Amino acid sequence: MSTPLSRRYRWDRRRLGEGAPAGPRGRSGGRFALAVFVRVLITGAAYAAAAEAGLQLAAPHGHIFSLWLPIGVAVVALLLFGPWTAPGIALAAFAVNLPLGPSVPAVALIAAGNTLAPLCAYLLLRRSAFHLELDRLRDAVALIFLAAFGGMLVSATVGSTALLVGGATTPGEYWQSWSAWWIGDAMGVLVGVPFLLVLWKPRLRAVGTARWLELAMVFAVTAGVATAVTSAPYALLFLMFPPLIWAALRFGHTGAAPCVVIVAMAATVAAANGYGPFTFYGPLGRLFILQAFNCATAVTALLLAAMVSERDNARQEIDRVAADLTRMTDDLEHGQRNLKGMVLDLVRAQRPPGERDRRPPA
Repeated sequence: MSTPLSRRYRWDRRRLGEGAPAGPRGRSGGRFALAVFVRVLITGAAYAAAAEAGLQLAAPHGHIFSLWLPIGVAVVALLLFGPWTAPGIALAAFAVNLPLGPSVPAVALIAAGNTLAPLCAYLLLRRSAFHLELDRLRDAVALIFLAAFGGMLVSATVGSTALLVGGATTPGEYWQSWSAWWIGDAMGVLVGVPFLLVLWKPRLRAVGTARWLELAMVFAVTAGVATAVTSAPYALLFLMFPPLIWAALRFGHTGAAPCVVIVAMAATVAAANGYGPFTFYGPLGRLFILQAFNCATAVTALLLAAMVSERDNARQEIDRVAADLTRMTDDLEHGQRNLKGMVLDLVRAQRPPGERDRRPPA
């Protein structure tokens, strides 16, 4: 028997594409095809928009990105709409990489890798019974190790091989390109997926004005610290962790995910332009320091927010059980009083008529 809590977090099969009809027929089939077409268009447009926003962050060959947010958009689209959106991902990936790739066959291979990697991440997350709310520690661990570090092995391997075959890199640069590609795509998942899921399902609805003001203050402080740290020519990137911890402890993913995006974008812009704490490093040094920093901030905020969400859910479940026990106790007391009254009435009924008004001995 499923409890109310398990029903609340039950996997939404229709949203994830499992509830789609196997063979559309008639008028319902036409509506289904139209819905799939609209979702493909939305996915492709979102992928292209995210790619356009990150085209200035390529390093070191112009084909590898330190933070590839479109891959996170693709994973979220698959989680929300199901595998029917894969054609939109493939077409958008091909269109985005066509001006950058060494040749059309290489671009087609890169687009295939950028489509297969989110599909693998989606299948791995579904296999692990992933919750879109990211309300359990196991969900955060699955997103980190299965979707990000596991699924993105596909795109890194296919993309780096395509660059090698197309002549954009040399054999000596293969593993360097592969590792940068892998971490860049993994960061796209770790930074983009929690943020987009928070936008899809807002978690702050019935809160007071003070709570909203505190959340705005968290974002403002995070943006201010990120700007100051990435502008100063000192190794002060560790100062970004206190605002992230504040956001995660107080607001869970609602506060942590946007703050991770703010910090990652500030650090990525500073590394791409070679200023702030990245001044004294070359392109490759800036790339790997940036990716290590983004990985540390994203993983820390994600795990901490997931633990906070799990704690809050456990507390809500305890409160629900306590309320149920209180209600059951009240029902038992009410039943006991009714039973006592019935027994007294039965005792009075068994007495002679003259003694029915007398109270029985204690």
